[in-house]
Amino acid sequence: VQLQASGGGLVQVGDSLKLSCRTSGRTTGIYDMGWFRQAPGKEREFVAHINYSGRSTRYADSVKGRFTISRDNAMNTVYLQMNSLRPEDTAIYSCAAGPYSVFAADYAYWGQGTQVTVSS
Repeated sequence: VQLQASGGGLVQVGDSLKLSCRTSGRTTGIYDMGWFRQAPGKEREFVAHINYSGRSTRYADSVKGRFTISRDNAMNTVYLQMNSLRPEDTAIYSCAAGPYSVFAADYAYWGQGTQVTVSS
């Protein structure tokens, strides 16, 4: 499975961004998908994940109510809608395919990251 993340950029506090993660290779719809982020000097942290059908999602407390994860299996794409962005959301965001887990080590496949910078 190959993953390609896109949609990052430089935004202002309170702005919105929508990240996309397009997958290819083996049937994408059979994988649960997650988004993780890593800020400079910090450990990679869980952001959100969604199960293979899209009917189950989970979020980190820090993004709950502001971020929404979704997927379109017909398009082999997972999205992360980020609203009300804060400076502390600044990080490299990466998508991953694997089990329904909050632990990065559980995910078998990773895409390259996309940089999100929130300026105050």
